[in-house]
Amino acid sequence: MKVRPEDSLKIENIVASAKVTDYLDLPALASRIKDAEYNKKRFPGVVLRMQDPKIAALVFGSGKVVLTGAKSIDSLSKGLNILGNLLRKLDIDIPKKLNYKIQNIVTSADLATAINLNKIAVGFNLDRIEYEPEQFPGLVYRLDNPKVVVLLFGSGKLIITGGKEPEDAKKAVVKILSDLRSLGLL
Repeated sequence: MKVRPEDSLKIENIVASAKVTDYLDLPALASRIKDAEYNKKRFPGVVLRMQDPKIAALVFGSGKVVLTGAKSIDSLSKGLNILGNLLRKLDIDIPKKLNYKIQNIVTSADLATAINLNKIAVGFNLDRIEYEPEQFPGLVYRLDNPKVVVLLFGSGKLIITGGKEPEDAKKAVVKILSDLRSLGLL
């Protein structure tokens, strides 16, 4: 059975931010957490890599945290809770309930057919696309609703970036399919 493009979606990465406290002593934190990476000359935060879920937490002195590498909303919540518990064990005052804000969801999809990027570049609304095959092999298509950027490749593979919720990618694929069909390119 053939998979519909809008059902081929796969979250590749979710980036989210959170504020866990007002100040963190990064050198002290790095020295007390096993496998913490801290090199102030290379990066201004402590990098904590989790294995389950496989997420990296970038922890800054301001008490802000960036979580990256999550493949689902559930793993994002789980990762933030693990981080909160780890910091609480070090006697750092961390609120019981931590909230994050999704900054970006990167999703892949597959149209399951090759597409002609030159014809798409001619057919689509030119102020919404960038296509310079000498510079980059994909066509960049900016959507307003949802507000995402879609990279289309000749293979029919898509990368959707800039989403704030998982549903944004599905809406983007449905929109692209509709646009391609209306131009007779699919």
